[in-house]
Amino acid sequence: MPFRWNPELGPEDVTPEAMFQERRRFLRAAAVATAGAVLGWDPDAVQAEGGLAGVRKGAVTLDEKLTPVREVTSYGNFYELGTGKEDPAKLADRLVTYPWSVRIDGEVEQPGVVSLEDLLKPHPLEERVYRMRCVEGWSMVIPWIGFPLGDLLKRFVPTPKGRYVAFETLHDPQRLPGQAREVLRWPYREGLRLDEAMHPLTILAVGLYDRVLPNQNGVPLRLVVPWKYGFKSIKSIVRISLTEQQPVTSWNQHAPDEYGFFANVNPEVPHPRWEQRQERRIGEWLRRDTLPFNGYGEQVAGLYAGMDLTRFF
Repeated sequence: MPFRWNPELGPEDVTPEAMFQERRRFLRAAAVATAGAVLGWDPDAVQAEGGLAGVRKGAVTLDEKLTPVREVTSYGNFYELGTGKEDPAKLADRLVTYPWSVRIDGEVEQPGVVSLEDLLKPHPLEERVYRMRCVEGWSMVIPWIGFPLGDLLKRFVPTPKGRYVAFETLHDPQRLPGQAREVLRWPYREGLRLDEAMHPLTILAVGLYDRVLPNQNGVPLRLVVPWKYGFKSIKSIVRISLTEQQPVTSWNQHAPDEYGFFANVNPEVPHPRWEQRQERRIGEWLRRDTLPFNGYGEQVAGLYAGMDLTRFF
C-alpha cells in the first residue's frame, strides 16, 4: 500500500502496526542514504503520525496565529485531484508517491534525472511560517518544512542563458484523477524568473506542521513562494527546467486576463470574479485588508523596481 497520512489522526490514537511500518518504509526510502539519515530525518525517531525529527527553526517566522492543521489538510486547491475544495483530501489516496524522481534540465551545466532522496540529501530542513494567499480571497498561515530552492539550483549550475525556472507537475490520471477532465492543459506548469527562484524566501517544501506533506498538499515536493498567489506554488513536482524565455504557465495560458505570469499579491489589481483588497483568513469570521506582496514587500519589492505592476500582474 502507498504511504498515506490521515489528518484525523492525533497523538493520542493508537496507530496500527502495519500502517506504522509502511510510514517508516516510506520515510526511510525518502530520507536515508546508505549508512545514515539525511535531511535531518531519523526514521527511528519519526513519530507514528508522520512527524519529522531534526527540523531546525528557520529565521523566517510570523507572530500570527497558525491555521489549524485540519483546515490546511482538508481545504484547498489541487485541481489534479478535483476542482472542489474538499476533493484533494477525499481523493488523495490515489497518489502513490514512492518511488519519485525529478528531472533537472534546460540551461544548466549538470542536467539529469535525480531520485527524490538524492535530490534532497544535501539540504537540511527548516521550518518556515508563511502567510499564503489564494487569488479567490482566502488565506492561511502555515508552518512549512523545506529548504531554499536557490540552494538546489546552484547544485546544477545555471548557465548564463538561464533566466527563468519552469516547473512541471506529475501527469498521471490514474494517480491524479482530476487530470481526466480538461479543466486545464495538463500537466500543470508554473514558472518564476531566476531572481525570484533564487530569493531566500522561495522554498521547496516536503512537510508542514512537523509532518511529511500529506498527499493533498503536494507530496512529496512542492514549491512555496509566499509573496505570490497560491496557484504559483506548484505541487508534486517532477521536472525543473531553466529556460532563456519566459515559460508557459497553466493558469496564465488558460485565462491570461485573470492570471498573470508574476501573480504577485497586489490588492490594487482587480480580479474579475474575486475581491483582492480584502481576504478571509481561514478560521476567522471577519475579513482583513490584503497586504501588498502578502506582507513581504520589505524583502521582495526590490525585485520589481521600475516595473508597472498593474501591467505585469
